[in-house]
Amino acid sequence: MVLFHSMQTVTLWTIGVVILLLWFGSGKQPLAVVAAFYKALRHSRSFLFAFIGLILILLVNNFELTVEKALAINWDFTSHIHQLEGQFVHSIQKLFHHPLLTQAVAFFYIVVFQSLIVGSIAIYIAKDNLRMARAVCYAVIINYAVAIPFYLFFPVNEVWSYPPAAVEFRMLDVFPSFEENYRQLSGLDNCFPSLHTSISVTVALLASQSGNRRWAIFTSISALIVIFSIFYLGIHWLTDMIAGTILAITASWLGMKWAGVQASWNTELSKRSGKAYTKSYPDSKI
Repeated sequence: MVLFHSMQTVTLWTIGVVILLLWFGSGKQPLAVVAAFYKALRHSRSFLFAFIGLILILLVNNFELTVEKALAINWDFTSHIHQLEGQFVHSIQKLFHHPLLTQAVAFFYIVVFQSLIVGSIAIYIAKDNLRMARAVCYAVIINYAVAIPFYLFFPVNEVWSYPPAAVEFRMLDVFPSFEENYRQLSGLDNCFPSLHTSISVTVALLASQSGNRRWAIFTSISALIVIFSIFYLGIHWLTDMIAGTILAITASWLGMKWAGVQASWNTELSKRSGKAYTKSYPDSKI
């Protein structure tokens, strides 16, 4: 079954999912969330600058393919990645294949993934958590800022496009015009690191620190599905996912640090260190 006939279909689905996520994550009417977002842009200079930075890095990313063509780099690391991990993606595709599963994971890969970024920022603003909203902006900026140079100078082709990998491109089952419509947003050799992995994991890690349990659970499940989708659909290598996860952890930590958010894992580590220190030196006063 074809889910997406064009980018207009993708846009409509995305708008619908964002509206649902705003209600689900904030417990407020979507219009109230939009009003809170507009208010934050007007009254919080720090959030305004963070949001402008996010828009700018997304614009830079849109020009990445143009710059890549101008550079005309002729080296390629795809064969090295394949030698490193073998037929891992092929094995995943061999184990799992069903038309309904294809529709579900493709929907998460294309629609839910991008909705998570918009939804996260707006939900935190609706919850009066501007620091966490800024943390999302900073973390996403870091993700793109690190990934873009790799896309330019460390080209790795998608798994399905490398014949020895013996992998199908299942996205075409639900989005037949993907290459004509969506490819302009994501180059064939923009694989390492996987931004789908890094950003979805980043959103989930930040949500786990937000105090919004419902949103934390949803984003965690979404991240797992997105990671599964990159293999199931035949797009990314295992190496891409590992690099994306490392990038997500780094970006999340830096994003929270720059936004002034105290991560609960830092607090827990401090408590444990403090206890260990007092046990070693019982007479000390901390």
